[in-house]
Amino acid sequence: MEKSDILFAHELFMRLSDNIETVIKGQKENIRYILAGFAGGGHILLEDNPGTGKTTLAKALAKSLDARFKRIQFTPDLLPSDILGVSIFDPEKKEFRLHKGPVFTHILLADEINRASPRTQSALLEAMAEGQVSIDGNLMNLEALFFVIATQNPIESRGTYPLPESQMDRFAMQLELGYVTNETEALMISEQSQTHPIHSVLPCVNLEEGLKLRQLTGEVFVSKELKDYIVALVTATREKPGVLLGASPRASIALMKTAQALALFDKADFVRPDHIQEIATRVIAHRLVLDHGLKFSGVSARSLVDEILKSIPVPV
Repeated sequence: MEKSDILFAHELFMRLSDNIETVIKGQKENIRYILAGFAGGGHILLEDNPGTGKTTLAKALAKSLDARFKRIQFTPDLLPSDILGVSIFDPEKKEFRLHKGPVFTHILLADEINRASPRTQSALLEAMAEGQVSIDGNLMNLEALFFVIATQNPIESRGTYPLPESQMDRFAMQLELGYVTNETEALMISEQSQTHPIHSVLPCVNLEEGLKLRQLTGEVFVSKELKDYIVALVTATREKPGVLLGASPRASIALMKTAQALALFDKADFVRPDHIQEIATRVIAHRLVLDHGLKFSGVSARSLVDEILKSIPVPV
């Protein structure tokens, strides 16, 4: 990779990060990870309490990219056709016309995704995995720059449908924003006394540059030793006692791609072990299914991945 390409990609990351931070305060690390997921071609699951800025973050990213943005509020009565679209008969032309659903966009916010039925949740599976959807037996491609940010509330369980393992595996990362410091929160309420800062966000990167960023991310060098390290981390989850379902090969791919993006973010043309270690828990943990005995003993998926990180030798 040319040095000019590295500097160009790093500049794009900085522009996007700085632009989003004008709206989302105190979330520098999570913005870094979401941009890494975007550049790596993955999708993000945000699991956090209401009011922590999940929707605003998705809007800020879309505005920064000058991208089309659609939001779907998932509810129990939402149908797959409400996401994908539906064919409606035109009596004048005597033919069916497709009315495209909100999935035909650049950045899609699937808000409270666990409130919809499994049938409706599954409508996103093909879109997230293949970049295409099937409507009335016809395959239709989505935008080249297609990115899903889904949210769910971890507190409420009544009236929700937990995402199945196959759906969880489609998300490159699961993140939690959390509450900001008192000082940051005081700054937020001051800035929003008249209007919300999201209304003043201007594009700083165009769609072509966003696609170029994804292309350059895929060109970042990953040594054979580090690829083997990634596979060792992921396969170790399948061998741990008490783990009913370990991480899939899709986790290995997501871990490599997000590590490549973090390398470019740090102005490097090769992945280092610390890039993998930095993001591993957020890429792997949400894919694991633990038995009840392990859960009752106080072990979480995150702590288990942290334990694996400490036990697997780091390539030198």
